[in-house]
Amino acid sequence: MIPDWLTLPSRPLDEVARLAARQRQAQLTKPPGSLGQLEELACFLAAAQGRERPHMKQVWISIFAGDHGITAENISAFPQAVTGEMIKNFARGGAAISVLARTLGASLEVIDLGTVQNLTQVPGVHHLGLGPGTANFLYEPAMTEAQCHAALGAGRDRVEAALQASADLFIGGEMGIGNTTSATAMACVLLDLPPQQLAGPGTGLATAGVSHKIEIIAQSLLKHERALTSPYAILKYLGGFEIAALTGAYCTAAQRGLPVLVDGFISSVAALAAERMNPGVARWFLYGHRSAEPGHQAILEALDARPLLSLGLRLGEGSGAASAIPLLRLACALHEGMATFAEAAVSEKL
Repeated sequence: MIPDWLTLPSRPLDEVARLAARQRQAQLTKPPGSLGQLEELACFLAAAQGRERPHMKQVWISIFAGDHGITAENISAFPQAVTGEMIKNFARGGAAISVLARTLGASLEVIDLGTVQNLTQVPGVHHLGLGPGTANFLYEPAMTEAQCHAALGAGRDRVEAALQASADLFIGGEMGIGNTTSATAMACVLLDLPPQQLAGPGTGLATAGVSHKIEIIAQSLLKHERALTSPYAILKYLGGFEIAALTGAYCTAAQRGLPVLVDGFISSVAALAAERMNPGVARWFLYGHRSAEPGHQAILEALDARPLLSLGLRLGEGSGAASAIPLLRLACALHEGMATFAEAAVSEKL
């Protein structure tokens, strides 16, 4: 059963602040609309932060990691051990998201939700120990009720930590070998589309590997067909610890009034699950980029999303979202720093 807290209503955006920001945009020394999406970003952030002139100083990035039982079906180009190895890499600062966070001056944390390897001795990581990864959803539900609730709650807790640190924006990243298979299976049910239309190479499968992945997903959906009756059930039966944590984080962020910058395919599946469980939370979401993973476009369309970047990225980790932070900062800087027509003594449009 879905936790009660997950469906509490999201906080309304401040439409007075949005209107004030739009009025300021109309007075800046430029033709109306000439800064395109940068103008809309400034106005959205004004509504999210409740101020005419928003800022983007404190960015909080939580990387949720967990193993997946479905890797037993040979659906990944990389071995399952890579999940644990990458957690260590995050902690050492050697991963792409680690470099991006340092460069951006963002807060970065790593949450080990549950992996096959015992990583409790790895410093600088939150270890939750929900189990040695999820179960193999080809045969049984990926998560027990307790595991799913705990993973959702982990996302909620990290958003609360971000708020305590006065974060202006939340980014959720993910790591887990096999999680594109899990996310694709969820997307098939959420969108009522076949795996042939959504499945992609993930970490780099060749054509034969993608075909095998499609077959495993199709068998799994048939196995659990009668149980997949709600977005929560879809998450519990087919999802991963990290996908559940992202879902819980996204719902909490909207409830507490913290804007979210969604990453790529897997994160967007979690965003869609969050919106289906709690309609309206997506009003608080921005989307960092358009992933090279084939299923991402369909998810973006279902969310009515306008990604900020399209660079062929498919790494995960929150890296695509983090790469878009400079655009948000530029949008705020332009909104704050440009002169008005009156201030610059420039003639307005006739």
